[in-house]
Amino acid sequence: MSQQDLHLTPNQEVILAALRVHRRYGLEILTAIEKSGGKQIGFNSLYPNLKKLEQKGFVQSEWGDEPPEEHSGARRKYYRITATGLQALDFKQQLLTGVATWIPKTEGV
Repeated sequence: MSQQDLHLTPNQEVILAALRVHRRYGLEILTAIEKSGGKQIGFNSLYPNLKKLEQKGFVQSEWGDEPPEEHSGARRKYYRITATGLQALDFKQQLLTGVATWIPKTEGV
């Protein structure tokens, strides 16, 4: 897989980071991001990004086994990061570390 294939937007990066250790459903992803000091992402941004991440093979989704919510009648859909998603997240973090630690070479020394 090429580096371009591993490209993540900032929102996708933080969503994958929220899924790095635990599978989570939508509201839980948003809460994990918000409570850890990350920028707020709305539902209108979360679900399109999750769909794109799933299309790229970075996350997988599955319906939960619990009964539907009492008020809405909706079941929870859980997302988990895939090995490719971990690779993309690690690539992004290595890139940021490389940028942060880059030191210019002085010429003539």
